[in-house]
Amino acid sequence: MPRVLVSDKLSTTAVQIFRDRGVEVDYLPDLGKDKEKLLEVIGQYDGLAIRSATKVTEKLIDAATRLKVVGRAGIGVDNVDIPAASRKGIIVMNTPFGNSITTAEHAVAMIFALARQIPEANASTHAGKWEKNRFMGTEITGKTLGIIGCGNIGSIVATRGVGLKMHVIAFDPFLSDSRAEELGVEKVELDELFARADFITLHTPLTDKTRNIIDASAIAKMKTGVRIINCARGGLIVEADLIAALKSGKVAGAGIDVFEVEPAEKSELFGMENVVATPHLGASTMEAQENVALQVAEQMADYLIKGAVSNAINMPSITAEEAPRLKPFVKLAEVLGAFVGQVTEDPIKEVEILFDGSTATMNTRALISATLAGLIRPQVSDVNMVSAPIMVKERGIIVAEVKRDKSGVFDGYIKLTVKTEHKTRAIAGTCFSDGKPRFIQIKGINLDAEVGQHMLYTTNADAPGIIGLLGTVCGENGVNIANFQLGRNRPGGDAIALLYLDAPFPEKVLEQVRAHKSIDSAKRLHFDVGVA
Repeated sequence: MPRVLVSDKLSTTAVQIFRDRGVEVDYLPDLGKDKEKLLEVIGQYDGLAIRSATKVTEKLIDAATRLKVVGRAGIGVDNVDIPAASRKGIIVMNTPFGNSITTAEHAVAMIFALARQIPEANASTHAGKWEKNRFMGTEITGKTLGIIGCGNIGSIVATRGVGLKMHVIAFDPFLSDSRAEELGVEKVELDELFARADFITLHTPLTDKTRNIIDASAIAKMKTGVRIINCARGGLIVEADLIAALKSGKVAGAGIDVFEVEPAEKSELFGMENVVATPHLGASTMEAQENVALQVAEQMADYLIKGAVSNAINMPSITAEEAPRLKPFVKLAEVLGAFVGQVTEDPIKEVEILFDGSTATMNTRALISATLAGLIRPQVSDVNMVSAPIMVKERGIIVAEVKRDKSGVFDGYIKLTVKTEHKTRAIAGTCFSDGKPRFIQIKGINLDAEVGQHMLYTTNADAPGIIGLLGTVCGENGVNIANFQLGRNRPGGDAIALLYLDAPFPEKVLEQVRAHKSIDSAKRLHFDVGVA
């Protein structure tokens, strides 16, 4: 009988689901806080069900000799070392949509609390004071609400804002014009949102691109008297810069549910009259807690008993029968999507996925989901194969599938074409007998290139000296090139270079490459090549 440990507080109904499905379960809701004790016992379990308190580190994963699946009751998996789990073959599941409404409603509650100073007025009145003139609020009707991140939760906030007669503007690289029109919001660039919004609310995951998205320079672009809400992730706001702006009056108020360090037992934000602070309550309603707990128990039990995989971060949702043949091409699809997602900055309007030859006979639904997950993961880090098609649809991106018989030298390959307002990008790849993904065409240029963990991709006009230039810049800055691949469409035409590196390409060196007149563009790429 499989054995599961529940190390955080989960609904007792979820515990019963495990038992009803034939899974032995130990409910120890405080164990997640005791790192040493958890490390001592984790080797006894096949499954680990958690919320946010338990930290699934590489050290814990190394000690988890039986562990097959980690189930996170909620959407955020930043407390789980995904690469370490993947390398060890441990599936990581989440429940991506169970608490969306709850979190959105908390953000809207923050807007009201800030606008009318409700927490401070409540405390004053309970103290027997009658400070009616002290708590002069502001109406939200007619005000401009700026939403950073208009995905699942952000779109719910948008509809609520529209219903409250606010003018809603949104910044999201994946938000299409048609989806914005459907929601009743105006799509804008980030700097314009900063300049126009009376209220700014964050609904974006924490990634390298979004970390510290609101800092002193961003605040300087905002209206004096702006109010800022963060119910998404700590680390999106530089807290020291926000505190300075609150003290100066540049920012009139802040509603903060998440912090840079949690649990936040002390913070300079605490005690400030113009700050409403809550202890990460975005998903804390009876309904949401019950929904995500039941969902994670059902998913984990189905996997441990039946082998079914759903809502997995690092594992495609495929049946056991088709897994051996499909798995390498699922990884290929993710890699192709990740390549285009990392080099594309403009909002994506259309996606076409071509399955040629043997790939056309496979489970293309899984392959499409894998491609879309790879495509938007640079912007939405916790996307998976289940949630990716929904997120793409919400953003109004048109997805087309094309199948055709074998048309070239390869038994089967996948070609991804992505259209934005200004560009069309295409990349194709296949898997050889070793099961490893390979690029066979980029930008219409044929080549045969392996996938590396750290890569630099450049485009340029075909001319002598490019490799020398790249080698010189890398050498002068201590960047080691392990290998490289070149390609061109014709002599003197378009050319590309792929450099394989031992470590991520430093930003300062990237700027040197981009500044050279011979280079049209340069992008650093990362691929989690360890996930099978």
